[in-house]
Amino acid sequence: MRIPNAEHKSRPWRIHAIVPDFTLEDVWALPAVGCAEDFQTVLELMTSSDPANLESRAARFLWNLRDRLGEWFDLGRISTRAGVGGGFTIPGTAENSLAERLPDDLRGSATEFDWGTLPFVSLYRTADEYAAEISNRTVHGVMHLNWTDRGEGCYRAQMAVYVKPRGLFGKGYMALIKPFRYWIVYPALMRTIERMWTRRGPKGMSSRDCAT
Repeated sequence: MRIPNAEHKSRPWRIHAIVPDFTLEDVWALPAVGCAEDFQTVLELMTSSDPANLESRAARFLWNLRDRLGEWFDLGRISTRAGVGGGFTIPGTAENSLAERLPDDLRGSATEFDWGTLPFVSLYRTADEYAAEISNRTVHGVMHLNWTDRGEGCYRAQMAVYVKPRGLFGKGYMALIKPFRYWIVYPALMRTIERMWTRRGPKGMSSRDCAT
């Protein structure tokens, strides 16, 4: 389920001060609810997931197609981790990574999380939020995961996507893939997260127990 960007911006997340020059592309409610201490499980599930192996054939095809195009047009692959930067700076800046913007209390706070073959690199983690960045020839992006308090001891996971495209080509690329993300990739990802959460998440609580 899409969450209004304004709702995300209204909450005092630390990410706001780190990416003021990025565009908040979209925000999604994830099918994971639990208590305050369950955020660790959310992060473990997300960092262990593999979009290249989604149950949806269409989603797997698009993911692998993006890798093939990356090889052909030197866009950078999305299923082989090469670290953030890759020789690119954040568009419009001289910075290679958003880690350079982190305040002292957030530096080194997310070193335990490794995305495996995916080219995300952890930025920081707090009690209720986490961020990782990705950089290639088309965009410098940030995945922000948060554990939103819905009241009465119930928390829900949300995912926000921030982007800073590289010029007109990057903007065109983002516009081109947007329908595929919304119609194919995200629905398949949500189903995968729901199955993983049902197997490994806290018992006795479902999405119906949290107010929307």
